[in-house]
Amino acid sequence: MKRLVLAAVGLLALSATAASAADLPRRAAMPVKAPAYAPVYNWTGFYVGINGGGGFGRSDFSGPAFPAAFNVSGGLVGGTLGYNWQANQAVFGLETDIDWSGIKGSGACGVTTCSTSNSYLGTFRGRLGYAWDRFLPYLTGGLAYGNINTNVAGFGSGSSTKAGWTLGGGLEFAVAGPWTAKVEYLYADLGRGGSIAGLAGDAKFNANLIRGGVNYRF
Repeated sequence: MKRLVLAAVGLLALSATAASAADLPRRAAMPVKAPAYAPVYNWTGFYVGINGGGGFGRSDFSGPAFPAAFNVSGGLVGGTLGYNWQANQAVFGLETDIDWSGIKGSGACGVTTCSTSNSYLGTFRGRLGYAWDRFLPYLTGGLAYGNINTNVAGFGSGSSTKAGWTLGGGLEFAVAGPWTAKVEYLYADLGRGGSIAGLAGDAKFNANLIRGGVNYRF
Protein backbone atom coordinates (compact mmCIF):
# COMPACT_ATOMS: atom_id res chain seq x y z
CA MET A 1 0.00 0.00 0.00
CA LYS A 2 2.84 2.35 0.85
CA ARG A 3 4.41 1.76 -2.56
CA LEU A 4 1.17 2.61 -4.34
CA VAL A 5 0.89 5.88 -2.44
CA LEU A 6 4.49 6.86 -3.31
CA ALA A 7 3.93 6.03 -7.00
CA ALA A 8 0.76 8.14 -7.07
CA VAL A 9 2.58 11.08 -5.46
CA GLY A 10 5.39 10.76 -8.06
CA LEU A 11 2.95 10.79 -10.96
CA LEU A 12 1.20 13.89 -9.56
CA ALA A 13 4.57 15.67 -9.26
CA LEU A 14 5.54 14.84 -12.87
CA SER A 15 2.15 16.04 -14.14
CA ALA A 16 2.51 19.35 -12.28
CA THR A 17 6.03 19.91 -13.72
CA ALA A 18 4.86 19.22 -17.30
CA ALA A 19 1.92 21.57 -16.90
CA SER A 20 4.18 24.33 -15.61
CA ALA A 21 6.53 23.87 -18.58
CA ALA A 22 3.62 24.03 -21.02
CA ASP A 23 2.51 27.37 -19.48
CA LEU A 24 5.96 28.99 -20.09
CA PRO A 25 6.08 31.42 -23.09
CA ARG A 26 7.69 30.09 -26.25
CA ARG A 27 11.20 31.37 -27.04
CA ALA A 28 11.08 33.98 -29.80
CA ALA A 29 12.68 32.93 -33.09
CA MET A 30 15.88 34.74 -34.04
CA PRO A 31 15.15 37.36 -36.76
CA VAL A 32 16.58 36.56 -40.20
CA LYS A 33 18.11 39.52 -42.08
CA ALA A 34 16.67 39.93 -45.57
CA PRO A 35 19.26 39.86 -48.39
CA ALA A 36 20.25 43.29 -49.70
CA TYR A 37 18.52 44.27 -52.95
CA ALA A 38 20.89 45.29 -55.76
CA PRO A 39 18.95 46.94 -58.60
CA VAL A 40 19.93 46.11 -62.17
CA TYR A 41 21.96 48.92 -63.75
CA ASN A 42 20.09 50.99 -66.33
CA TRP A 43 22.00 52.74 -69.14
CA THR A 44 19.27 55.13 -70.30
CA GLY A 45 20.15 58.84 -70.27
CA PHE A 46 22.49 61.59 -71.44
CA TYR A 47 26.22 61.61 -70.73
CA VAL A 48 29.30 63.78 -71.29
CA GLY A 49 32.92 62.74 -71.07
CA ILE A 50 36.51 62.95 -72.18
CA ASN A 51 38.47 60.54 -74.34
CA GLY A 52 42.05 60.06 -75.41
CA GLY A 53 44.36 57.60 -77.07
CA GLY A 54 46.30 57.15 -80.26
CA GLY A 55 45.96 56.40 -83.93
CA PHE A 56 48.02 54.80 -86.67
CA GLY A 57 47.39 54.32 -90.36
CA ARG A 58 48.51 55.00 -93.89
CA SER A 59 48.73 57.97 -96.26
CA ASP A 60 49.70 58.17 -99.89
CA PHE A 61 50.14 60.87 -102.51
CA SER A 62 48.52 59.98 -105.80
CA GLY A 63 50.03 62.68 -108.00
CA PRO A 64 52.32 61.63 -110.85
CA ALA A 65 54.93 64.21 -109.86
CA PHE A 66 55.41 63.05 -106.26
CA PRO A 67 54.04 59.53 -105.66
CA ALA A 68 54.63 58.36 -102.11
CA ALA A 69 53.15 56.13 -99.42
CA PHE A 70 54.06 56.16 -95.74
CA ASN A 71 52.73 55.44 -92.27
CA VAL A 72 51.09 58.03 -90.02
CA SER A 73 50.66 57.91 -86.23
CA GLY A 74 50.09 60.13 -83.21
CA GLY A 75 47.90 60.90 -80.22
CA LEU A 76 44.47 62.44 -79.84
CA VAL A 77 42.34 63.80 -76.98
CA GLY A 78 38.91 65.42 -76.82
CA GLY A 79 35.34 65.48 -75.56
CA THR A 80 32.29 63.21 -75.92
CA LEU A 81 28.51 63.77 -75.79
CA GLY A 82 25.89 61.05 -76.10
CA TYR A 83 22.55 59.50 -75.20
CA ASN A 84 21.56 55.87 -74.48
CA TRP A 85 18.14 54.23 -74.49
CA GLN A 86 17.77 50.75 -72.95
CA ALA A 87 15.02 48.24 -73.80
CA ASN A 88 15.41 45.00 -71.83
CA GLN A 89 19.11 44.21 -72.41
CA ALA A 90 19.43 46.02 -75.76
CA VAL A 91 20.97 49.49 -75.59
CA PHE A 92 20.60 51.94 -78.49
CA GLY A 93 22.62 55.15 -78.52
CA LEU A 94 23.91 58.17 -80.40
CA GLU A 95 27.38 59.55 -79.69
CA THR A 96 29.45 62.42 -81.04
CA ASP A 97 33.00 63.49 -80.23
CA ILE A 98 35.60 65.98 -81.39
CA ASP A 99 39.34 65.45 -80.77
CA TRP A 100 42.54 67.36 -81.23
CA SER A 101 44.72 65.07 -83.33
CA GLY A 102 48.45 64.79 -83.73
CA ILE A 103 48.34 61.97 -86.29
CA LYS A 104 50.95 62.62 -88.96
CA GLY A 105 53.72 61.08 -91.04
CA SER A 106 56.17 61.73 -93.86
CA GLY A 107 58.20 59.90 -96.47
CA ALA A 108 60.50 60.39 -99.43
CA CYS A 109 58.81 61.28 -102.72
CA GLY A 110 61.27 61.72 -105.56
CA VAL A 111 64.02 64.13 -104.59
CA THR A 112 62.02 65.75 -101.77
CA THR A 113 59.84 64.83 -98.75
CA CYS A 114 56.05 64.56 -98.63
CA SER A 115 54.05 64.73 -95.38
CA THR A 116 50.43 64.33 -94.27
CA SER A 117 48.88 65.38 -90.97
CA ASN A 118 45.50 65.54 -89.29
CA SER A 119 44.93 68.24 -86.63
CA TYR A 120 41.32 67.48 -85.63
CA LEU A 121 39.06 64.47 -85.97
CA GLY A 122 35.39 64.13 -85.12
CA THR A 123 32.72 61.45 -85.37
CA PHE A 124 28.92 61.19 -85.20
CA ARG A 125 27.94 57.57 -84.63
CA GLY A 126 25.17 55.19 -83.71
CA ARG A 127 25.81 52.59 -81.00
CA LEU A 128 24.20 49.19 -80.46
CA GLY A 129 25.05 47.34 -77.26
CA TYR A 130 23.97 44.42 -75.10
CA ALA A 131 23.88 45.14 -71.35
CA TRP A 132 25.15 42.62 -68.84
CA ASP A 133 24.13 44.71 -65.83
CA ARG A 134 27.11 47.10 -65.39
CA PHE A 135 28.97 45.94 -68.52
CA LEU A 136 28.06 47.14 -72.02
CA PRO A 137 29.87 45.72 -75.07
CA TYR A 138 28.82 47.59 -78.21
CA LEU A 139 29.25 48.06 -81.95
CA THR A 140 29.39 51.55 -83.42
CA GLY A 141 29.60 53.27 -86.78
CA GLY A 142 28.74 56.42 -88.71
CA LEU A 143 30.26 59.67 -89.93
CA ALA A 144 33.89 60.72 -89.51
CA TYR A 145 35.21 64.17 -90.40
CA GLY A 146 38.47 66.09 -90.08
CA ASN A 147 41.16 67.87 -92.05
CA ILE A 148 43.85 66.49 -94.32
CA ASN A 149 46.98 68.66 -94.38
CA THR A 150 49.68 67.95 -96.96
CA ASN A 151 53.11 69.31 -97.72
CA VAL A 152 55.71 68.72 -100.40
CA ALA A 153 58.94 70.25 -99.17
CA GLY A 154 60.04 73.04 -101.45
CA PHE A 155 56.86 73.00 -103.55
CA GLY A 156 53.98 73.99 -101.26
CA SER A 157 51.22 72.72 -99.00
CA GLY A 158 47.47 72.17 -99.03
CA SER A 159 44.61 71.58 -96.58
CA SER A 160 40.98 70.54 -96.83
CA THR A 161 38.18 69.39 -94.51
CA LYS A 162 36.82 66.00 -95.50
CA ALA A 163 33.93 63.78 -94.44
CA GLY A 164 34.26 60.01 -94.44
CA TRP A 165 33.13 57.06 -92.37
CA THR A 166 34.06 55.15 -89.23
CA LEU A 167 33.29 51.68 -87.84
CA GLY A 168 34.32 49.88 -84.66
CA GLY A 169 33.34 48.61 -81.23
CA GLY A 170 34.14 48.80 -77.57
CA LEU A 171 33.31 47.98 -73.96
CA GLU A 172 31.84 50.43 -71.44
CA PHE A 173 31.42 49.61 -67.76
CA ALA A 174 29.89 51.39 -64.77
CA VAL A 175 32.52 52.35 -62.19
CA ALA A 176 30.67 54.06 -59.33
CA GLY A 177 27.62 56.30 -59.09
CA PRO A 178 27.09 58.16 -62.40
CA TRP A 179 30.63 57.45 -63.67
CA THR A 180 31.44 54.99 -66.45
CA ALA A 181 34.67 54.14 -68.28
CA LYS A 182 35.23 52.71 -71.74
CA VAL A 183 37.80 51.35 -74.18
CA GLU A 184 37.10 51.30 -77.91
CA TYR A 185 38.54 50.74 -81.36
CA LEU A 186 37.52 52.76 -84.44
CA TYR A 187 38.64 52.64 -88.04
CA ALA A 188 38.27 56.08 -89.65
CA ASP A 189 38.64 56.85 -93.35
CA LEU A 190 38.53 60.48 -94.55
CA GLY A 191 39.14 59.65 -98.19
CA ARG A 192 41.40 61.92 -100.22
CA GLY A 193 42.16 65.63 -99.81
CA GLY A 194 44.78 68.30 -99.27
CA SER A 195 45.57 68.98 -102.92
CA ILE A 196 48.41 71.44 -103.48
CA ALA A 197 47.92 74.30 -105.94
CA GLY A 198 49.83 73.69 -109.15
CA LEU A 199 50.48 70.02 -108.40
CA ALA A 200 48.34 67.15 -109.63
CA GLY A 201 46.89 64.68 -107.14
CA ASP A 202 46.07 64.67 -103.45
CA ALA A 203 46.66 62.50 -100.34
CA LYS A 204 44.66 59.69 -98.76
CA PHE A 205 44.19 59.54 -94.98
CA ASN A 206 42.90 56.67 -92.83
CA ALA A 207 43.67 55.62 -89.27
CA ASN A 208 43.05 52.94 -86.67
CA LEU A 209 42.05 54.63 -83.40
CA ILE A 210 42.42 53.07 -79.95
CA ARG A 211 40.92 55.21 -77.21
CA GLY A 212 39.90 55.15 -73.58
CA GLY A 213 37.34 57.44 -71.99
CA VAL A 214 35.45 58.45 -68.86
CA ASN A 215 31.80 59.53 -68.97
CA TYR A 216 29.44 61.19 -66.48
CA ARG A 217 25.80 60.11 -66.82
CA PHE A 218 22.85 62.40 -66.00
